Amino acid sequence: MPAAHRTALVTGATGYIGGALVPGLLEAGWSVRVLTRDRSRLEGQSWLQDVEVAEGDASRAADVRNALAGVDVAYYLLHSMDGRGDFVARDRELATTFAGAAAKEGVHRLVYLSGLHPPGDLSEHLASRVEVGDIFLAGSVPTAVLQAGVVLGDGSASFDMLRHLTERLPAMVAPRWLRNRIQPIAIADVVHYLVAAADLPADVHRSFDIGGPEVMTYAQMMQRYASVVGLRPRWIVTVPVLTPGLAGLWVGLVTPVSAGIARPLVNSLIHEAVCREEDILTATGPPPGGRTAFDDAVRAAVRSVDPQGWGRSAARRGRLAAAAALAGALVTSSAAHRRRRSARARTGLRR
Repeated sequence: MPAAHRTALVTGATGYIGGALVPGLLEAGWSVRVLTRDRSRLEGQSWLQDVEVAEGDASRAADVRNALAGVDVAYYLLHSMDGRGDFVARDRELATTFAGAAAKEGVHRLVYLSGLHPPGDLSEHLASRVEVGDIFLAGSVPTAVLQAGVVLGDGSASFDMLRHLTERLPAMVAPRWLRNRIQPIAIADVVHYLVAAADLPADVHRSFDIGGPEVMTYAQMMQRYASVVGLRPRWIVTVPVLTPGLAGLWVGLVTPVSAGIARPLVNSLIHEAVCREEDILTATGPPPGGRTAFDDAVRAAVRSVDPQGWGRSAARRGRLAAAAALAGALVTSSAAHRRRRSARARTGLRR
């Protein structure tokens, strides 16, 4: 059936991914409905006049069913990673409500964007993302769970963290997760896979890893970012003593990314985020022209920003020095704490 005769519901349209997905669906010929608690939060979106807005609360089954009525495919792009309470329990409840409503309304497909992750024990943030996908896959509605790592685009929290750390800290003592491997993906490629997933056959009910064409460490991403935007190479030393909690605090103070978002993101970076399979390239086909290279994705992401503006402000350079000093203090404090614990342990053994 042509897309023009089908309706897609997008949740999380006020967020970065949702805001980018809506025009992609419209361009593909879909009729689009968005679910939001407050229509005014969508003001300023260029596509607002081209979509149907359903106002409602995603935690209330009646509101969700109303938004899903007559929908062919529903995109679940919600999360509660906002620093306000137990996001794991809230995300579980939201997903359970949404899955039940989708089944009752006869939705043909669910598409959920999750996170790339290795097998085994995971950070609280990644484990929650995986749990949400499992809730949908345990339901009766055919579901595609797309699992992505760092999304390269202006407005992506993970890219904003990368950008601001690189721009603001030409020299840093950083946690060892900067040496973990990551397979970043351009926002344009994410939108391609999300849109294409709507047309997967009904018997496709599974997760897919999605990533760009390159695998690199976080430190290498920072150096590549610096090179692309014309900054000098960064001086990076990694240490094993900066805990994820302290590193999250550090990121929250050094960058505009709020601590409530920075800490779960940092906790997830203790894991490598590399595709274990690339079946999506066969299932939906690759993006037009092939997967976007890292450098091209960065150029597109910084088109409307000034990557060198931070260094031209004397006041900001003062804040930079303070932030670097704070990072050093956190490392020193953590190292000293570890030495004291070790000394106490040795004393106890001698006794």
